[in-house]
Amino acid sequence: MGYEQEIWLLRRRVRELEKQVEQLRVSRRVLMNLIERIEEEKKNSLSRLEKENKRLQTNNLRYAKKLMKYNSCLVELKDNKRSLTEEF
Repeated sequence: MGYEQEIWLLRRRVRELEKQVEQLRVSRRVLMNLIERIEEEKKNSLSRLEKENKRLQTNNLRYAKKLMKYNSCLVELKDNKRSLTEEF
């Protein structure tokens, strides 16, 4: 193989490698953009779930308070009934 042909092959190989490097750079940018998008979606989902959790906890507390109120009313009514039946 001649000296000029070897230089030509090496230059061709350099061009191929430069193309690969550029493709890797593009691929890296695409992957980084995807990662950023996924992280943003994850953050938004977490925020939405935390709000939903807070709302559900508030509703559960409200419901538990109503149940306690109704339960105390039932106990009071049973006591009143018992005292009325004992009087007669």
